[in-house]
Amino acid sequence: MSEEKKKLLELRAQIDAIDDQVLALLNKRASHVLEIGHIKKQDNRQFLVLEREESIYQRLVTLNQGPFPSSAIRPIFREIMSASLSLEKTLQIACLGPEATFSHIAAIQQFGQAVNFTFTRGVPDIFDEVERGRADYGVVPIENSTEGVVNLTLDMFIESPLQICSEVMLAISQCLLSTELKLDDIKVVYSHPQPIAQCYNWLAKNMPHADIKETFSTAIAAQMAKTEPGSAAIASEFAAKAHEVPILRHRIEDNAQNYTRFWIIGRQSPGRTGSDKTSIMFSIKDGVGALHEILKPFSTHAINMTKIESRPFRKKPWEYIFFIDIEGHQQDPPIRCAIDEVGASAQFMKVLGSYPRSDRMLP
Repeated sequence: MSEEKKKLLELRAQIDAIDDQVLALLNKRASHVLEIGHIKKQDNRQFLVLEREESIYQRLVTLNQGPFPSSAIRPIFREIMSASLSLEKTLQIACLGPEATFSHIAAIQQFGQAVNFTFTRGVPDIFDEVERGRADYGVVPIENSTEGVVNLTLDMFIESPLQICSEVMLAISQCLLSTELKLDDIKVVYSHPQPIAQCYNWLAKNMPHADIKETFSTAIAAQMAKTEPGSAAIASEFAAKAHEVPILRHRIEDNAQNYTRFWIIGRQSPGRTGSDKTSIMFSIKDGVGALHEILKPFSTHAINMTKIESRPFRKKPWEYIFFIDIEGHQQDPPIRCAIDEVGASAQFMKVLGSYPRSDRMLP
Protein backbone atom coordinates (compact mmCIF):
# COMPACT_ATOMS: atom_id res chain seq x y z
CA MET A 1 0.00 0.00 0.00
CA SER A 2 1.38 3.39 -0.98
CA GLU A 3 2.00 6.09 1.62
CA GLU A 4 -0.61 8.32 -0.03
CA LYS A 5 -3.31 5.64 0.17
CA LYS A 6 -2.38 4.82 3.76
CA LYS A 7 -2.61 8.51 4.69
CA LEU A 8 -5.99 8.75 2.92
CA LEU A 9 -7.38 5.81 4.92
CA GLU A 10 -6.11 7.32 8.17
CA LEU A 11 -7.75 10.68 7.44
CA ARG A 12 -11.04 9.01 6.54
CA ALA A 13 -10.95 7.03 9.76
CA GLN A 14 -10.39 10.26 11.70
CA ILE A 15 -13.33 11.90 9.90
CA ASP A 16 -15.53 8.89 10.76
CA ALA A 17 -14.52 9.23 14.42
CA ILE A 18 -15.32 12.96 14.36
CA ASP A 19 -18.70 12.26 12.73
CA ASP A 20 -19.45 9.80 15.54
CA GLN A 21 -18.66 12.54 18.07
CA VAL A 22 -20.83 15.06 16.19
CA LEU A 23 -23.75 12.62 16.18
CA ALA A 24 -23.35 11.95 19.91
CA LEU A 25 -23.24 15.71 20.60
CA LEU A 26 -26.35 16.30 18.46
CA ASN A 27 -28.25 13.75 20.53
CA LYS A 28 -26.94 15.33 23.74
CA ARG A 29 -28.08 18.72 22.47
CA ALA A 30 -31.51 17.29 21.60
CA SER A 31 -31.90 15.91 25.12
CA HIS A 32 -31.30 19.39 26.54
CA VAL A 33 -33.84 20.82 24.10
CA LEU A 34 -36.42 18.32 25.35
CA GLU A 35 -35.70 19.30 28.95
CA ILE A 36 -36.07 23.00 28.09
CA GLY A 37 -39.33 22.19 26.31
CA HIS A 38 -40.65 20.51 29.44
CA ILE A 39 -39.82 23.62 31.51
CA LYS A 40 -41.49 25.89 28.93
CA LYS A 41 -44.62 23.76 28.99
CA GLN A 42 -44.82 23.88 32.79
CA ASP A 43 -44.38 27.67 32.82
CA ASN A 44 -46.62 28.15 29.73
CA ARG A 45 -43.79 29.93 27.91
CA GLN A 46 -43.48 30.64 24.21
CA PHE A 47 -42.40 27.53 22.30
CA LEU A 48 -40.19 29.13 19.62
CA VAL A 49 -38.01 32.06 20.72
CA LEU A 50 -36.80 33.66 17.48
CA GLU A 51 -34.44 36.10 19.17
CA ARG A 52 -32.72 33.16 20.89
CA GLU A 53 -32.20 31.45 17.55
CA GLU A 54 -30.74 34.63 16.07
CA SER A 55 -28.35 35.04 18.99
CA ILE A 56 -27.11 31.47 18.45
CA TYR A 57 -26.36 32.18 14.77
CA GLN A 58 -24.57 35.42 15.56
CA ARG A 59 -22.50 33.88 18.37
CA LEU A 60 -21.36 30.92 16.26
CA VAL A 61 -20.43 33.07 13.27
CA THR A 62 -18.38 35.31 15.59
CA LEU A 63 -16.61 32.32 17.16
CA ASN A 64 -15.83 30.59 13.87
CA GLN A 65 -12.12 30.68 12.97
CA GLY A 66 -12.30 28.49 9.86
CA PRO A 67 -11.52 26.82 7.60
CA PHE A 68 -15.23 25.87 7.85
CA PRO A 69 -17.08 28.68 5.99
CA SER A 70 -19.12 31.05 8.13
CA SER A 71 -21.75 31.23 5.38
CA ALA A 72 -22.57 27.56 6.01
CA ILE A 73 -23.16 27.95 9.75
CA ARG A 74 -26.66 29.40 9.53
CA PRO A 75 -28.16 26.79 7.14
CA ILE A 76 -26.56 23.89 9.03
CA PHE A 77 -27.64 25.04 12.47
CA ARG A 78 -31.06 26.01 11.13
CA GLU A 79 -31.69 22.35 10.31
CA ILE A 80 -30.19 21.21 13.64
CA MET A 81 -32.54 23.53 15.54
CA SER A 82 -35.49 22.67 13.32
CA ALA A 83 -35.03 18.94 13.92
CA SER A 84 -34.45 19.43 17.65
CA LEU A 85 -37.53 21.62 18.10
CA SER A 86 -39.66 19.07 16.25
CA LEU A 87 -39.06 16.72 19.18
CA GLU A 88 -41.08 19.17 21.32
CA LYS A 89 -43.61 20.28 18.72
CA THR A 90 -43.82 20.28 14.93
CA LEU A 91 -44.41 23.81 13.72
CA GLN A 92 -47.20 24.48 11.21
CA ILE A 93 -46.15 27.07 8.63
CA ALA A 94 -48.50 28.69 6.09
CA CYS A 95 -47.13 29.90 2.75
CA LEU A 96 -48.12 30.28 -0.88
CA GLY A 97 -48.43 26.91 -2.58
CA PRO A 98 -48.23 24.42 -3.95
CA GLU A 99 -44.86 22.92 -3.03
CA ALA A 100 -41.71 24.62 -4.36
CA THR A 101 -42.89 28.23 -4.66
CA PHE A 102 -40.42 30.93 -3.67
CA SER A 103 -42.52 31.45 -0.52
CA HIS A 104 -41.98 27.77 0.30
CA ILE A 105 -38.22 28.20 -0.21
CA ALA A 106 -38.22 31.26 2.07
CA ALA A 107 -40.12 29.27 4.72
CA ILE A 108 -37.47 26.53 4.61
CA GLN A 109 -34.73 29.17 4.91
CA GLN A 110 -36.37 30.48 8.10
CA PHE A 111 -37.69 27.33 9.78
CA GLY A 112 -35.80 24.39 8.24
CA GLN A 113 -37.47 21.29 6.87
CA ALA A 114 -38.61 19.59 10.11
CA VAL A 115 -41.94 21.48 10.00
CA ASN A 116 -45.36 20.97 8.42
CA PHE A 117 -46.46 23.28 5.63
CA THR A 118 -49.94 24.57 4.84
CA PHE A 119 -49.97 25.65 1.19
CA THR A 120 -52.50 28.39 0.32
CA ARG A 121 -53.68 30.08 -2.87
CA GLY A 122 -53.19 33.66 -1.73
CA VAL A 123 -51.74 36.06 0.84
CA PRO A 124 -55.12 36.63 2.60
CA ASP A 125 -55.37 32.88 3.22
CA ILE A 126 -51.97 32.92 4.95
CA PHE A 127 -53.12 35.65 7.32
CA ASP A 128 -56.33 33.72 7.97
CA GLU A 129 -54.48 30.48 8.80
CA VAL A 130 -52.30 32.22 11.39
CA GLU A 131 -55.08 34.39 12.85
CA ARG A 132 -57.28 31.32 13.40
CA GLY A 133 -54.42 29.41 15.04
CA ARG A 134 -54.26 26.72 12.37
CA ALA A 135 -50.68 27.78 11.61
CA ASP A 136 -47.99 28.95 14.03
CA TYR A 137 -46.43 31.32 11.50
CA GLY A 138 -46.99 32.52 7.96
CA VAL A 139 -44.58 33.57 5.21
CA VAL A 140 -45.67 36.45 2.95
CA PRO A 141 -43.81 38.33 0.21
CA ILE A 142 -43.44 42.04 0.89
CA GLU A 143 -41.21 43.42 -1.89
CA ASN A 144 -39.05 42.52 -4.86
CA SER A 145 -35.91 44.44 -5.82
CA THR A 146 -37.16 44.67 -9.43
CA GLU A 147 -40.95 44.96 -9.13
CA GLY A 148 -41.24 46.81 -5.83
CA VAL A 149 -43.65 46.39 -2.92
CA VAL A 150 -46.40 43.74 -2.73
CA ASN A 151 -49.37 46.01 -2.01
CA LEU A 152 -51.73 43.21 -1.01
CA THR A 153 -49.46 42.23 1.89
CA LEU A 154 -49.37 45.83 3.15
CA ASP A 155 -53.16 46.10 2.86
CA MET A 156 -53.67 42.98 4.98
CA PHE A 157 -51.88 44.58 7.94
CA ILE A 158 -54.38 47.46 8.12
CA GLU A 159 -56.92 45.26 9.90
CA SER A 160 -54.92 42.16 10.88
CA PRO A 161 -53.78 41.77 14.52
CA LEU A 162 -50.72 39.78 13.41
CA GLN A 163 -47.16 40.98 13.95
CA ILE A 164 -43.99 40.75 11.85
CA CYS A 165 -41.65 38.27 13.54
CA SER A 166 -38.73 38.07 11.11
CA GLU A 167 -37.69 38.79 7.55
CA VAL A 168 -35.98 36.68 4.89
CA MET A 169 -34.07 38.04 1.90
CA LEU A 170 -34.13 35.47 -0.88
CA ALA A 171 -32.04 35.60 -4.05
CA ILE A 172 -34.41 34.96 -6.97
CA SER A 173 -33.23 33.14 -10.07
CA GLN A 174 -35.78 32.20 -12.72
CA CYS A 175 -35.61 29.24 -15.09
CA LEU A 176 -37.63 28.25 -18.13
CA LEU A 177 -39.12 24.81 -17.51
CA SER A 178 -40.53 22.66 -20.31
CA THR A 179 -40.73 19.13 -21.64
CA GLU A 180 -40.13 20.59 -25.11
CA LEU A 181 -36.59 20.64 -26.48
CA LYS A 182 -36.74 23.86 -28.52
CA LEU A 183 -37.99 27.36 -27.74
CA ASP A 184 -39.79 27.47 -31.09
CA ASP A 185 -41.98 24.53 -30.04
CA ILE A 186 -43.35 26.39 -27.00
CA LYS A 187 -46.68 28.10 -27.68
CA VAL A 188 -47.54 29.33 -24.16
CA VAL A 189 -45.55 30.31 -21.07
CA TYR A 190 -47.15 30.14 -17.60
CA SER A 191 -46.06 31.88 -14.42
CA HIS A 192 -47.00 34.20 -11.56
CA PRO A 193 -47.24 37.88 -12.62
CA GLN A 194 -44.06 38.92 -10.77
CA PRO A 195 -41.71 36.38 -12.43
CA ILE A 196 -43.25 37.27 -15.79
CA ALA A 197 -42.40 40.93 -15.17
CA GLN A 198 -38.90 39.99 -13.97
CA CYS A 199 -38.25 38.16 -17.27
CA TYR A 200 -40.09 40.57 -19.57
CA ASN A 201 -37.11 41.54 -21.77
CA TRP A 202 -35.85 37.94 -22.07
CA LEU A 203 -39.31 36.76 -23.13
CA ALA A 204 -39.68 39.59 -25.66
CA LYS A 205 -36.29 38.78 -27.21
CA ASN A 206 -36.35 34.98 -27.16
CA MET A 207 -40.03 34.01 -27.24
CA PRO A 208 -42.04 36.73 -29.02
CA HIS A 209 -44.19 34.00 -30.59
CA ALA A 210 -45.44 32.57 -27.27
CA ASP A 211 -48.56 33.56 -25.35
CA ILE A 212 -47.86 34.59 -21.74
CA LYS A 213 -50.46 33.46 -19.20
CA GLU A 214 -50.60 34.20 -15.46
CA THR A 215 -51.04 31.62 -12.72
CA PHE A 216 -51.46 31.83 -8.95
CA SER A 217 -47.89 30.62 -8.36
CA THR A 218 -44.73 29.46 -10.10
CA ALA A 219 -45.29 25.95 -8.73
CA ILE A 220 -48.70 25.71 -10.43
CA ALA A 221 -47.03 26.91 -13.62
CA ALA A 222 -44.44 24.12 -13.31
CA GLN A 223 -47.19 21.54 -12.93
CA MET A 224 -48.91 22.83 -16.08
CA ALA A 225 -45.65 22.79 -18.05
CA LYS A 226 -45.19 19.14 -17.10
CA THR A 227 -48.57 17.98 -18.39
CA GLU A 228 -49.45 20.35 -21.24
CA PRO A 229 -47.64 19.82 -24.59
CA GLY A 230 -46.19 22.95 -26.15
CA SER A 231 -46.07 24.81 -22.85
CA ALA A 232 -43.40 26.14 -20.50
CA ALA A 233 -43.18 27.71 -17.06
CA ILE A 234 -41.07 30.38 -15.43
CA ALA A 235 -40.11 28.99 -12.03
CA SER A 236 -37.18 28.14 -9.78
CA GLU A 237 -34.70 25.30 -10.05
CA PHE A 238 -36.24 24.01 -6.81
CA ALA A 239 -39.66 23.84 -8.51
CA ALA A 240 -38.15 22.01 -11.49
CA LYS A 241 -36.74 19.32 -9.18
CA ALA A 242 -39.84 19.09 -6.99
CA HIS A 243 -42.22 18.69 -9.95
CA GLU A 244 -39.79 16.82 -12.19
CA VAL A 245 -39.84 19.23 -15.12
CA PRO A 246 -36.69 19.66 -17.27
CA ILE A 247 -34.97 23.05 -17.27
CA LEU A 248 -34.68 24.40 -20.80
CA ARG A 249 -32.92 27.67 -19.88
CA HIS A 250 -31.25 28.83 -16.65
CA ARG A 251 -31.18 32.38 -15.19
CA ILE A 252 -33.58 34.13 -17.54
CA GLU A 253 -34.35 37.05 -15.18
CA ASP A 254 -33.57 40.47 -16.68
CA ASN A 255 -31.76 41.66 -13.55
CA ALA A 256 -29.08 39.36 -12.14
CA GLN A 257 -29.36 41.16 -8.77
CA ASN A 258 -32.92 40.02 -8.13
CA TYR A 259 -34.10 39.57 -4.54
CA THR A 260 -37.44 39.18 -2.81
CA ARG A 261 -38.01 40.13 0.80
CA PHE A 262 -40.44 38.02 2.84
CA TRP A 263 -42.00 38.73 6.22
CA ILE A 264 -42.59 36.00 8.78
CA ILE A 265 -45.91 36.80 10.47
CA GLY A 266 -47.17 35.51 13.80
CA ARG A 267 -49.09 36.49 16.91
CA GLN A 268 -46.11 37.98 18.79
CA SER A 269 -42.96 39.84 17.76
CA PRO A 270 -39.63 38.63 19.19
CA GLY A 271 -37.54 40.48 21.75
CA ARG A 272 -34.38 42.46 21.06
CA THR A 273 -31.39 40.91 19.31
CA GLY A 274 -29.23 44.05 19.04
CA SER A 275 -29.66 44.16 15.25
CA ASP A 276 -33.35 44.82 14.71
CA LYS A 277 -35.83 46.61 12.53
CA THR A 278 -39.29 47.98 13.37
CA SER A 279 -42.18 48.48 10.92
CA ILE A 280 -44.95 51.00 11.57
CA MET A 281 -48.10 52.13 9.77
CA PHE A 282 -49.99 55.40 10.30
CA SER A 283 -52.38 57.86 8.68
CA ILE A 284 -52.24 61.65 8.96
CA LYS A 285 -54.50 64.65 8.63
CA ASP A 286 -54.18 66.30 5.24
CA GLY A 287 -52.30 69.58 5.30
CA VAL A 288 -49.20 71.43 4.11
CA GLY A 289 -46.10 69.78 5.58
CA ALA A 290 -48.13 67.20 7.53
CA LEU A 291 -45.92 64.25 6.54
CA HIS A 292 -42.74 66.23 7.23
CA GLU A 293 -43.96 67.15 10.72
CA ILE A 294 -45.05 63.65 11.70
CA LEU A 295 -41.68 62.18 10.68
CA LYS A 296 -39.71 64.73 12.76
CA PRO A 297 -39.50 62.54 15.91
CA PHE A 298 -37.36 60.01 14.05
CA SER A 299 -34.84 62.71 13.18
CA THR A 300 -35.00 64.21 16.67
CA HIS A 301 -34.18 60.84 18.27
CA ALA A 302 -31.48 59.99 15.65
CA ILE A 303 -33.42 57.04 14.23
CA ASN A 304 -32.64 55.90 10.70
CA MET A 305 -35.71 55.38 8.51
CA THR A 306 -34.88 52.81 5.83
CA LYS A 307 -38.16 52.70 3.89
CA ILE A 308 -41.45 54.54 3.38
CA GLU A 309 -44.46 53.47 1.31
CA SER A 310 -47.97 54.91 0.99
CA ARG A 311 -51.27 53.16 0.21
CA PRO A 312 -54.80 54.55 -0.25
CA PHE A 313 -56.92 54.07 2.89
CA ARG A 314 -59.74 51.86 1.58
CA LYS A 315 -62.21 53.03 4.23
CA LYS A 316 -61.62 56.74 3.62
CA PRO A 317 -61.32 57.96 0.01
CA TRP A 318 -58.39 60.30 -0.71
CA GLU A 319 -56.67 59.46 2.57
CA TYR A 320 -53.46 57.45 2.73
CA ILE A 321 -51.78 54.95 5.03
CA PHE A 322 -47.99 55.27 5.34
CA PHE A 323 -45.75 52.28 6.05
CA ILE A 324 -42.22 52.87 7.33
CA ASP A 325 -39.26 50.74 8.39
CA ILE A 326 -36.83 52.08 10.98
CA GLU A 327 -33.63 50.68 12.47
CA GLY A 328 -33.95 49.49 16.06
CA HIS A 329 -36.40 47.68 18.33
CA GLN A 330 -39.58 49.14 19.81
CA GLN A 331 -38.17 48.32 23.26
CA ASP A 332 -35.25 50.70 22.65
CA PRO A 333 -35.94 53.96 24.57
CA PRO A 334 -35.38 56.28 21.54
CA ILE A 335 -37.69 54.15 19.36
CA ARG A 336 -40.32 54.04 22.10
CA CYS A 337 -40.22 57.84 22.50
CA ALA A 338 -40.45 58.46 18.75
CA ILE A 339 -43.38 56.05 18.37
CA ASP A 340 -45.25 57.76 21.21
CA GLU A 341 -44.72 61.17 19.62
CA VAL A 342 -45.84 59.98 16.17
CA GLY A 343 -48.88 58.30 17.69
CA ALA A 344 -49.89 61.53 19.42
CA SER A 345 -50.02 63.36 16.05
CA ALA A 346 -51.35 60.61 13.78
CA GLN A 347 -55.01 59.94 13.08
CA PHE A 348 -54.22 56.24 13.29
CA MET A 349 -51.01 54.37 14.12
CA LYS A 350 -50.02 50.73 14.54
CA VAL A 351 -46.68 49.04 15.21
CA LEU A 352 -46.48 46.04 12.88
CA GLY A 353 -43.59 44.48 14.78
CA SER A 354 -39.93 44.54 15.68
CA TYR A 355 -37.78 41.74 14.32
CA PRO A 356 -34.19 40.71 13.49
CA ARG A 357 -32.70 42.43 10.44
CA SER A 358 -31.91 40.26 7.46
CA ASP A 359 -28.80 41.88 6.02
CA ARG A 360 -27.63 38.54 4.63
CA MET A 361 -28.77 37.41 1.21
CA LEU A 362 -29.81 33.79 1.67
CA PRO A 363 -29.07 31.22 -1.03
